[in-house]
Amino acid sequence: MGVGSPRLVLVGTPIGNLGDLSARVAEAFAAADVVACEDTRRTGKLLAHIGVRAPRLLRLDEHTEFELGPEILERISNGEVVAVASDAGMPGLSDPGARVASLVAQAGFQIEVIPGPFAAAVALVGSGLLTHSGRFCFEGFLPRKGPDRAARLRELIGESRTMVLYEAPHRLERTLGDLAQVLGTHRQVALCRELTKLHEETWRGSLEQAAERCQQVAPRGEYVLVVDGAPALPEATDETLVAELRAALTAGATRRDAAVQVAQQYGVAPNRVKRLLTQIDAS
Repeated sequence: MGVGSPRLVLVGTPIGNLGDLSARVAEAFAAADVVACEDTRRTGKLLAHIGVRAPRLLRLDEHTEFELGPEILERISNGEVVAVASDAGMPGLSDPGARVASLVAQAGFQIEVIPGPFAAAVALVGSGLLTHSGRFCFEGFLPRKGPDRAARLRELIGESRTMVLYEAPHRLERTLGDLAQVLGTHRQVALCRELTKLHEETWRGSLEQAAERCQQVAPRGEYVLVVDGAPALPEATDETLVAELRAALTAGATRRDAAVQVAQQYGVAPNRVKRLLTQIDAS
């Protein structure tokens, strides 16, 4: 049996630089009866690097997390210590682990967290876009397509906090274009890649410039995007809202989408925008 009381241990692992490994990480893995991880080969190499004899490794990814949850719960109930690790960073944050943690918490078992690097936080504090308030929102990966993607992008229109997103290199240009369309081409962004590694890079500029750069320099590696929050808007007059509604409708938006977009952009009540839409229809 593992060392200590039966529990789930969520282990943060390096996002690129093995020098960020803490002594507690090695202790947590050494104490575990089972390690559930995204890639058993990758985690096996990490265990070998820190000199820990690999216990049983279970594959825990987005496809297996739901079905593996009951097994992990049963193991803990039988007195075992189960560690969960993602390929890089903190389990549960755009990585598997959240469902298992929820299941274990609901069952009343102990959950221990071994802190580790979090790419979003690393990019955020180095971006130069974090405000003095320290407030931000973490969006992870946007939905890849369809109504879910469009809805998520609309939700960001009036977001005043600094935003942090993840994106794969082959989708970066499209995502930057979509963000520029809904947030404005001049909104500032930091593109962060290879964080904590030898060739770490942070590029800063507008969303429009970032999209153009993708055409000149092929994106490589996983990216963290840090996007400046929406500026504070003056109180919107009916005339301003009507002008924005007309512009959105002219651009091809449906009445519903135009109303949602303008209401979120100016932070006004949806009923007020709907009333103005009715006036436009009557004019």
